[in-house]
Amino acid sequence: MSHNKTDQLIAEARRYKEEREKGYREQALKLYPWVCGRCAREFTHKKSERVDGASSRP
Repeated sequence: MSHNKTDQLIAEARRYKEEREKGYREQALKLYPWVCGRCAREFTHKKSERVDGASSRP
């Protein structure tokens, strides 16, 4: 992979991350405790992707 292609890929990933952080879910996770609305399970930063209820296992 060329250096230019790598730079473009990194810039695209950063833009995607910035756009995602503007969303409601990401902003709410910064403000409120990380608790599942379905089962009231608390989550750590490492498992925050599971807060949205994607997994049915507690």
